Amino acid sequence: MLPDPLHPAIVHFPVALSALLPLLALLTAIAIRAGRLGRESWALIVLLNALLVGSVLLAHETGEETADRVEKVVDKKLIGAHADAADWLTWVSIGSLVVAAAGLLREGAGSAARTGAVVVSLLVLAVAIRVGHLGGELVYKHGAASAYVEKGAKPPLGNAD
Repeated sequence: MLPDPLHPAIVHFPVALSALLPLLALLTAIAIRAGRLGRESWALIVLLNALLVGSVLLAHETGEETADRVEKVVDKKLIGAHADAADWLTWVSIGSLVVAAAGLLREGAGSAARTGAVVVSLLVLAVAIRVGHLGGELVYKHGAASAYVEKGAKPPLGNAD
């Protein structure tokens, strides 16, 4: 059984991947340049970028599915700011995938692309932080989660310990 809404469960994947990618890309690029790993090991970074793009697209889609309901309790401008940031994340993550894939090329072009992929992955991280921050504000500051609370429902009781 899938959670309802699905969006809060999905959004952690792009955030986690965008946080891991810069470090993993940097370490892999350094190891390839030092001759400790072969160029083909960069395929892991390309795969992680592809997973990032997939998770961003899924988070984006599930976010659009929740927007109409959340607009009943949160100002549309706030939701729009989060959605606009998510659009940026979609495009920069796709760009990151393209640059990372070029890192599989031989010689100078591949090396330059691997360096570029590290830099672009930092941009992806910055945009992901912005998207996450705006989404967190929607939930924790502006009450977006209340769109999913049934009328008359009581909050769960804390531990009596």
